[in-house]
Amino acid sequence: MAASDVPMSPELEQVDGEIQDIFRALHNGFQKIDKMKDSNRQSKQLEELTGKMRECKRLIKEFDRVLKDEEKRNTSEVNKQLNDKKQFMIKELNSYVTMRKTYQSSLGNKRIELFDAGNDQVAEDNVQMASEMSNQQLIDSGMKQMDQTDQAIERSKMVVAQTVEVGAQTATTLTQQTDQMKRIGNELDSVHFSLKKASQMVKEIGRQVATDKCIMGFLFLIVCGVIAIIVVKIVNPHNKSIPDIPGLAPPAPPAQNRKLLSVDPFRML
Repeated sequence: MAASDVPMSPELEQVDGEIQDIFRALHNGFQKIDKMKDSNRQSKQLEELTGKMRECKRLIKEFDRVLKDEEKRNTSEVNKQLNDKKQFMIKELNSYVTMRKTYQSSLGNKRIELFDAGNDQVAEDNVQMASEMSNQQLIDSGMKQMDQTDQAIERSKMVVAQTVEVGAQTATTLTQQTDQMKRIGNELDSVHFSLKKASQMVKEIGRQVATDKCIMGFLFLIVCGVIAIIVVKIVNPHNKSIPDIPGLAPPAPPAQNRKLLSVDPFRML
């Protein structure tokens, strides 16, 4: 994706130009490595290319920073094109990183072969030197090598002791974390039990409230029935189908009946 295809600010154009220059340098550098025969020159060239890759990574981050700063001033289409360009640059850089790893692996194998050959040559030189040394020199050389071996053993012991100490500290930390996890588990069980108990209490309260509502409903119906009977009895007192209600006096007789019922006690005598 060329720089002219996407509208960019001067700052973005400058960063993009530097990135493109590095990509061209990386392309040419890897072509030079293929033509080199000396592994030392290849290794040096690879180190230079690695530095350019780090610089390219920094510039891509700078490109992303400037892009975010200018995102509000650009249109959504321009932002999409710039983000696509950034992703393209990241993919291209990753391809060069993969290529560098491949060359590093190849150079590493060549170096191992060179070191093996060098060790054989050193061994032959040591044999020739030992044949030319006197007994005292051989003893001194042997004592020196033994001292070096003892020092290496002491260093190994220190490393082992440090490793054991770190392991003990790690085990202690793990034990503390395990105890803490157990305490947290117990607390969670307690919370779960409390929630279960509270749920049961809420259900019981709900059942009691429902029972109370039913009782209140029945009482309301009974009161309504009693009131209805009283009203009917007052309105139609001669209705024999409705018995008298205890505590409710029958209606008073008419005035004529009260006169007939009155008796003069002197006339009875």
